[in-house]
Amino acid sequence: MSSAPCNLSNTFTALRPTLLDTQKSHAVLLKSGIPIEESDVIHRYCNCAAFQYARELFDERFDWDVVSATAIIGAFARGGRHRDSFTILSRLLFLGIRPNQFTFGATLHSSTVIGDLNIGKQLHAFAAKLGLHSDVFVGSSLVDHYAKLGSIKESQFAFEDTHEPNVVSYTALISGYLKTDRFHEAIQLFYKMPMRNVVSWNAIIGGCSQVGLSEESVNLFRAMCREGFRPNQSTFPCVITAAANMAALGMGRSFHASAIKYLGQLDVFVVNSLISFYAKCGCLHDSILAFERLEDRNIVSWNAVICSCAQNGRGEEALEFYKRLQRSGLKQNGVTLLVVLFGCSHAGLVDDGYACFSIAKVEQPDILRAEHYACVVDLLARSRRFGEAERFLQELPFEPGIGFWKALLGGGQIHSNKDLAETVAKRILALDPKDISSYVLLSNLYSAAGNWQSVSVIRREMKEKGMKRTPGCSWIEITNKVHVFFNGDSSHAQADEIYMVLATFLDT
Repeated sequence: MSSAPCNLSNTFTALRPTLLDTQKSHAVLLKSGIPIEESDVIHRYCNCAAFQYARELFDERFDWDVVSATAIIGAFARGGRHRDSFTILSRLLFLGIRPNQFTFGATLHSSTVIGDLNIGKQLHAFAAKLGLHSDVFVGSSLVDHYAKLGSIKESQFAFEDTHEPNVVSYTALISGYLKTDRFHEAIQLFYKMPMRNVVSWNAIIGGCSQVGLSEESVNLFRAMCREGFRPNQSTFPCVITAAANMAALGMGRSFHASAIKYLGQLDVFVVNSLISFYAKCGCLHDSILAFERLEDRNIVSWNAVICSCAQNGRGEEALEFYKRLQRSGLKQNGVTLLVVLFGCSHAGLVDDGYACFSIAKVEQPDILRAEHYACVVDLLARSRRFGEAERFLQELPFEPGIGFWKALLGGGQIHSNKDLAETVAKRILALDPKDISSYVLLSNLYSAAGNWQSVSVIRREMKEKGMKRTPGCSWIEITNKVHVFFNGDSSHAQADEIYMVLATFLDT
């Protein structure tokens, strides 16, 4: 008889996580009179997103232990019910149950996800009161919490308080440094790590790549290889993305070759980064080839190839890949719709783009965001259909922001509709007097029309308000190194030689 509860319980935990099956299994267990582990039942309800039932079961019982209750907090957090995880913690305290380090880890994660710094500070104070703040699990969670929410000083203090910080602790603080433009401190901390592994190397390489420190990311990758660490499937997307950001074709090709050398079979994440890389370097053929050779495609793969075509002015091909995606059975997401609208806008495929938007509005309204509506405005404005664009703006289900008016302004500038562009630019400046791009567009518009007096007024206003345009730059790749130059730049290490050669060309 003793085996019956075990078999029935195993049957319960093996069922498909649907609410109906969970309720049936729960009812069978209750009717049988067999003792059941209620935390397993609660987990099952959480797995099928029936959080109300899970909460009711939790609240009915008063003899929870900290291990079971912490596991339930984790289940709610994994289901995105972060506020509930705090409520459960409050109930634990009401029942006189002392939280452990894992309880704090789970609830700190929830406070990080919802971006609530105050709750994090309260949990920090409570952990300190119980003497758990220096535990490596709690400490790492605190470092991560403060770093992700921009409180780098508190993150440093939490790191210093942590007893024997581990790779997670170091990585969290390094990521925080990188996000707040403190690259040198991130590097110093990285090299202070008592033990570096591939995960920690990937973290700093990826962190640099994400915050735009592309050259530093590449240099770290090379240092990683020099120190004898073998790059893995997580390393290559980071450095390939860095090469893409620098438009360094030769460098990216060498990373592609290295990925084949080290990995053999490239997974979907590496190939997705290659699709985007080749597109950014203008090699659309190689981008599409990488996509076509990939068997296990996900929605990111489709988004990447559609975006590749759109970025390279091949709107019809972008639309064709979009139709192939729909036939494949995979569902588009918000990014998919955004890139196909972008492609249609730049290729003048107004009716096709508007049809894609209209179908999504009916079939997948949950994926629509403000940027999709702004893309439709851009689509209409670029095609000189200003009346339709203005009507579309008036019928929006929300108040349009500056981005919408900028889309209309861009169309007015492209087609030299001075009256519309001037009206819209003034509207943007009324909404945001510090918007530099609108001043620049208005200045360009007046100069194209030969209205130099208005150009002078605009430039004087910009000067009085201390506004400066971000200068354009050029770059060139030589032996896998990208050299960037601004207009009149003399900061390059070889500036004297460069100007000497340039003078030679000008003299001949």
